[in-house]
Amino acid sequence: MNTKSDTETATKAGKKAQARAGHGGADRNGDGGAATRAPAEVEVELPAPRGTGLSRRLWVEEPAIRRRMPDPVRTAAVRAVIIASLTLMQAMVAFFSTLAGSWLAFPMVLSSVASTVVATWGVLDVWVTRQVWNQRNGVVSVPSSTARQLRRERRRARRTARAAERDGARIRRRGAGRLSEA
Repeated sequence: MNTKSDTETATKAGKKAQARAGHGGADRNGDGGAATRAPAEVEVELPAPRGTGLSRRLWVEEPAIRRRMPDPVRTAAVRAVIIASLTLMQAMVAFFSTLAGSWLAFPMVLSSVASTVVATWGVLDVWVTRQVWNQRNGVVSVPSSTARQLRRERRRARRTARAAERDGARIRRRGAGRLSEA
């Protein structure tokens, strides 16, 4: 049961948390800081049980322990989880249809077998996508890494493009304003 003092305490705590997080107004960019600022720690103090004199926090945001998965790998993982969950539901329907003696049991068993094959493919897809991403983006630090070789080739191509651009600008400067050398 909330009393007036409990509500006021929670409101004041919310305002303090907002002030600490810096949500008072627009920042230098004028966008409210959404793009430039990391999510701040949000603390809302709730009143503790009466008579203790303590307050407790509602929410404390902690930094992530592991880095986020790359987009293609995460997409493949989500797809695999959805396929696996549908396969499990299908297997349950097949099991209960068999127990009930329904005509649906045989088609569901056949489709469950096919779904199991597809679910296995989905899990392998996650593994292969992760390996390919690691090799292409240089996570594997092995001297023979394909990613390192690709970066070297890209640097070489950029250097030759810049050199060609400089040569083209030099030729235009030298010949600008003259109709002929004679």
